[in-house]
Amino acid sequence: MNTADTARSIDTMIPVTILTGFLGSGKTTLLRRILTEFHGQRIAVIENEFGEENIDNDVLVQDRDEQIVELSNGCVCCTVRGDLIRTLNDLSSRRKAGAIQFDRVIIETTGMANPGPVCQTFFMDDDIAEAYRLDAVITVVDAKHGMATLDRQEEAQRQVGFADRILISKKDLVNDADYEALRARLLRINPRASIAPVHFGETDLTTLLDVSGFNLDAILDIDPEFLAEEDAHDHDHHGHDHEHDEDGHVCGTGCTHDHHDHHHAHHSDDIGAFVFRANRPFDPERLEDFLGGIVQVYGPDLLRYKGILYIKGIKRRMVFQGVHMMMGAEPGTPWKASEKPNTRLVFIGRKLPQDIFTQGLEQCLA
Repeated sequence: MNTADTARSIDTMIPVTILTGFLGSGKTTLLRRILTEFHGQRIAVIENEFGEENIDNDVLVQDRDEQIVELSNGCVCCTVRGDLIRTLNDLSSRRKAGAIQFDRVIIETTGMANPGPVCQTFFMDDDIAEAYRLDAVITVVDAKHGMATLDRQEEAQRQVGFADRILISKKDLVNDADYEALRARLLRINPRASIAPVHFGETDLTTLLDVSGFNLDAILDIDPEFLAEEDAHDHDHHGHDHEHDEDGHVCGTGCTHDHHDHHHAHHSDDIGAFVFRANRPFDPERLEDFLGGIVQVYGPDLLRYKGILYIKGIKRRMVFQGVHMMMGAEPGTPWKASEKPNTRLVFIGRKLPQDIFTQGLEQCLA
């Protein structure tokens, strides 16, 4: 992840939202509303859904040969028939030339897609990184079939693990206990995403836009609430964090204990999350060496990782995050006289060895 992003004015970059969700989850319904309602936003939607539900058939009325079509509400609809980078560059060039106007981009991924490679596009290609700012991953989960889908499809777990916002559709088709069990499971997979129900795609667009989920500085804005969901369960014994169930068992990646509903079958997920906390500062060289080694070994299985670092010799917090094998850190706000400097990191990934991460990070402490 390139920290040179901070040198550019974020105001000049085009914000991008990635919309994902498994087949039938309702993301196409949400997208259809975006493409038909007069919401005052000029949005370019890149549709990468080659399934039965093709937005063009419903919204564009007639088949067109053009790859990019302007809609009556100011939105622009594109169908990715080639490479995503080529499509994004084409949109950016047309925008600069004044051929089309839009304020932001929403990319709908295929239902079976892992959002990781799409996210990486915005950090690996220089032209894309210059023009666009990845804002957030929004994942739609079907309340009725979500549990079964998560059981059968690891890609669905990855979509949840990458999310900055999780929308649960079709809540009216399940009872409250089933909804809460699904919500608890989603929270275990990804404790850092907000979760809310959505009905037939009816949602306030402002809650999905300008999330700043990939903006390193934005973590500071949510610092008081950072990992607040875990704080209710925390038992901090060693300067780092484990979550315990009622019997005192330690829960980590792939935790199968349901803290909210004990009448439902427990589910073990390959994708899970754990938190590391420390009150002692990190030795910067040791930490850099360890993290470099970790991403080399576990990078493909690391989905999202982010947090606030307490570094020896630095009087301000360092804001850190990564996607797969790309990571970066930036200086944040100075530590206040009234607060005790500390580290808080969350790792979300596939079958991550929490003990190896924890022990390695502890050895990096000064």
